[in-house]
Amino acid sequence: MKVGAFFFGGVEMSDQGAGGAAPMDRYYDNQTCWDATLKYIDAGIEADRLGYDSFWTTEHHFQYEGYEVIPNGLLISTWIAAKTQNVRLGAMFNVVPQWHPLKLAEDFATLHNLSGGRGMLGVGRGTVPREILHLNHDQISIGSTDNPDMVADDARNREWFEEAMEVIHLALTQEKFSHTGKYFTFPMPGIPDRGTTVTSLTLVPRPLYPYETWQAATSPASVDYCPTVDHGAVFWNQHPVFTKRAWDRYAEVYEQTHGTALATGDKRMIVLNLCIEDTHEAAIESARPGHDEFWKFLGPYGWSRGYMGPDGKPVGPGLIPTLEQSMEQRTILVGSPEEVAAGVQAYKDELGVEYLTIYPHLPGDPYAKAVEQMERFQTEVMPLVS
Repeated sequence: MKVGAFFFGGVEMSDQGAGGAAPMDRYYDNQTCWDATLKYIDAGIEADRLGYDSFWTTEHHFQYEGYEVIPNGLLISTWIAAKTQNVRLGAMFNVVPQWHPLKLAEDFATLHNLSGGRGMLGVGRGTVPREILHLNHDQISIGSTDNPDMVADDARNREWFEEAMEVIHLALTQEKFSHTGKYFTFPMPGIPDRGTTVTSLTLVPRPLYPYETWQAATSPASVDYCPTVDHGAVFWNQHPVFTKRAWDRYAEVYEQTHGTALATGDKRMIVLNLCIEDTHEAAIESARPGHDEFWKFLGPYGWSRGYMGPDGKPVGPGLIPTLEQSMEQRTILVGSPEEVAAGVQAYKDELGVEYLTIYPHLPGDPYAKAVEQMERFQTEVMPLVS
């Protein structure tokens, strides 16, 4: 397996957990957020030292409450690349509707080339309306089909995203390109330039090396879209039954589209939250504050849709699970090295996982703890996985 590590990039919190402060009552100062950025960079360097295949950053904006304080994963990844040798670098995820597509293409190509081909293009449609509505000039928001009032926003976001991705891939792969669509026209018609009229554009720079695109696949529509455009699919925070269903559906659509059957683990990645301690009891105690903070943050955005209800169907939005519920749903692996290894082995046996990314930095945890978790996973867990 190729094993990566993914961090949200939040601040260290002294009051994390279900009984701590309400998220929007927190207000971290600039220095605290910057200190988290520096520790985040150090964690990426440690991932390289520990032999991780990849280190995944994130992209979020305006979060004074401290959950995600890295606004540009590409810039951070370029800095990490200059200080490392082997680790591949990507974002989970560059939120495409928060970028001009040509600017995202340029910045990714620069990272990819400077790193010697170690960049990975991670893309997603967004989570937080506060971010997207202030960074998208077309007033694209983000919704969820779980919330009937937001279905129109979700559909428009998807339409904008898919057209932007068409532009991005054209720009990254073609010597010259043009595009006319609903949201974008490149080049704009009738532009004079040195006695001629501009009829095509050339992105400078373009990648000098092959590159991969990975996309969050959290809905049936995304699971169907990713294989048609050859995006790898990233699955996270879903009951294993739902993951297996989407995993197999991706392979089915890929074969229908490309005429080639995939091996069981090709082009699909699973992300697993985890906490490793010497004993089961110690791991429960260690994981609970960060787990509860995770759900305090993401529960209001409907992330519980990946959990299975008693009827075997996804639970409705609004569930804030306990740690025990998340362990039962197998969205987090908690325990001794042997217990966590057994959890990883089960996913590998069920799905044929070849791309595994761990999430070892639960919201509010010290970065030193997260680095220790990365080291324990490599030295104590992976040797037990066949």
